[in-house]
Amino acid sequence: MKCSQCHCDDIKVIESRDVADDQAIRRRRMCVKCGYRFTTYERIERPQIVVVKKDGSRELFKREKLLGGLFRACEKTTVTSLQLDKLVEDIEQELYELGDQEVKSTHIGEMVMSGLSSINEVAYVRFASVYRRFKDIAGFERELSQIRKNQVLN
Repeated sequence: MKCSQCHCDDIKVIESRDVADDQAIRRRRMCVKCGYRFTTYERIERPQIVVVKKDGSRELFKREKLLGGLFRACEKTTVTSLQLDKLVEDIEQELYELGDQEVKSTHIGEMVMSGLSSINEVAYVRFASVYRRFKDIAGFERELSQIRKNQVLN
């Protein structure tokens, strides 16, 4: 590893801590030459998961892509980035526990919908509008009535 400021390769770790429910390690590092400090994260390398999309095409699962979609759905809400990170980690963990190298995008979408519904209703409806491709107000109304039903049952 090299310092991004002076490109020296004499780097020392000044602090380490477990993060993400012990699924990653956060390390604070310092360049011995220039004193620049930065943070790195180490995660367990796992087998690649391939997402099978609705049209049959395949692409590698990208945690960042999922997180980006969630951030867009949660704009201007009270949802924190920590909550979204936790949701993505839970989904990722569940995908690895399935043991399949290929997973349908619809399955991931349902996992996201389930997680978002318990975090924030507005974010849930925003995500649902894109995921379910609502064509009109009736689609929104059906989804809202489903939320209300679930609230009564819980």
